[in-house]
Amino acid sequence: MLSAQTLYWLLSEPSIFTLLTGLVISLSVGSFLNVVIYRLPVMMEREWQAMTAPADTVEGSAGIAKNQEQEPFNLAVPASRCGNCGHRIRWYENIPVLSYVALRGRCSGCNEKISLRYPSIELLTGILGAFIAWHFGLGLAGISMLLLTWTLVALTFIDIDHQLLPDRLTLPLMWLGLLLNTQELFTSLEHAVIGAAAGYLVLWSVYWLFKLLTGKEGMGYGDFKLLAAIGAWGGFEVLPLTILLSSVVGVVLALLLMAAKRHQAANPLPFGPYLAIAGWIALIWGEQINGWYLGMLL
Repeated sequence: MLSAQTLYWLLSEPSIFTLLTGLVISLSVGSFLNVVIYRLPVMMEREWQAMTAPADTVEGSAGIAKNQEQEPFNLAVPASRCGNCGHRIRWYENIPVLSYVALRGRCSGCNEKISLRYPSIELLTGILGAFIAWHFGLGLAGISMLLLTWTLVALTFIDIDHQLLPDRLTLPLMWLGLLLNTQELFTSLEHAVIGAAAGYLVLWSVYWLFKLLTGKEGMGYGDFKLLAAIGAWGGFEVLPLTILLSSVVGVVLALLLMAAKRHQAANPLPFGPYLAIAGWIALIWGEQINGWYLGMLL
């Protein structure tokens, strides 16, 4: 039987063991993230509708609102079902990736195709989690980076679907980064606080400058908060690289989409995914990339 000290060493040091542990856990989390990505925006929309509904709602609308109150909708209930036939998904049909393969990508109730997106998000989360566990181990830094990675995956796909970065994810992420850096886990607390403030103010300034020049909104407030969260985790040092990488990726992808006639220049593209990807890269390899870049210049 493994002693507590041996188990701690196995988990805290990067190894095949931590890689496999990170993979299995992250695959399971990826399945839950599919729920978060779909349900959280719906939950928020229902709350907004409830808050903005007039007091003298007509009987028909009141009946709908009453039914919604009687039928809770959150991250736990109702149980996952097929969107086509209502078949309740059993536990063995919900094993990440494997169930999709076993079912051949179709519902066992009605044979309707299951979107490839669900196993793709599970697999993406699993691969990223395995890398984090391999790179950091599963000590405090590794577990913290797993939480960051999982949250960024959820934010990325919510923003792709709805052009929305919920405060329920971005603000806790920022506060968690600040709390972790009270122990100087990734940077000093001073640098983390400056990073959070600078991250918010940089995009806030760009937003207002763009609005004054064009009369249009170039990005949403969720982008400010996401960059603030990245700054809270890595300090102000990661912000220039994050902004540079996200801008380059955003421009290149927009040009490719327009060239393929899948995007119109007048239509906005969500900036959150680029920030999430660039911030993740900057937090892990920022020091090496900056060193390489400076070496090229000098």
